[in-house]
Amino acid sequence: MNIEQFQQALEGKGITLSTQQLEQFETYYKLLVEWNEKMNLTAITDKEEVYLKHFYDSISASFYFDFNKPYHLCDVGAGAGFPSIPLKICFPNIQVSIVDSLNKRISFLDHLASSLNLTGVKFYHDRAETFAQKAEQRETYDIVMARAVARMSVLSELCLPLVKVDGTFIAMKAASANEEIEVGKKAIVTLGGKVEEVHSFSLPEEHSDRNIVIVKKIKNTPKKYPRKPGTPNKQPIE
Repeated sequence: MNIEQFQQALEGKGITLSTQQLEQFETYYKLLVEWNEKMNLTAITDKEEVYLKHFYDSISASFYFDFNKPYHLCDVGAGAGFPSIPLKICFPNIQVSIVDSLNKRISFLDHLASSLNLTGVKFYHDRAETFAQKAEQRETYDIVMARAVARMSVLSELCLPLVKVDGTFIAMKAASANEEIEVGKKAIVTLGGKVEEVHSFSLPEEHSDRNIVIVKKIKNTPKKYPRKPGTPNKQPIE
């Protein structure tokens, strides 16, 4: 997907990018490739692939959820900033907090935000399990997102404790979403969530399957969750 195709595809979804926003994506790409030589940020470095599999793919959540309001969004395990930074470029009104366990990636994100002149962004070097137990973070976010981080039963425990009641957890998954949701149902309910919608589509050009799982937070998460770092992955609620 070249820049023109990227622009046109988004216009087809009602998102019109300004010259400045297109320049921000260009700078993002250049910095991603430059920093990737020093640290492992992504296996994808071909420009057209980055625009399709990272930028467009990240923004696809907005095809099914309206990001035009001044939401406070938390991105768990964002790595090189996906999906929240592409969404922030398209929807500057959202506030973004990113939690990542690797300090090198936080250094990249700091440099990226400064280079893109982004405001209303914060980066936290922490494990999701400990971050969500902090009183000032717990159940404070309108939206919590994660893309390709863990299976639903694990991901729900990392994300739902951060979502405020009546807020939304959005999981961006590949092809196995329906099986994962079935297995993860107990975890979602236990943690105070309810699956509202699952949107399935194919990524343009390469036609790989994608799923956007939208979970509503309907009640408070019990205080014991999330459990200690590593426990959700070793002993998922299933």
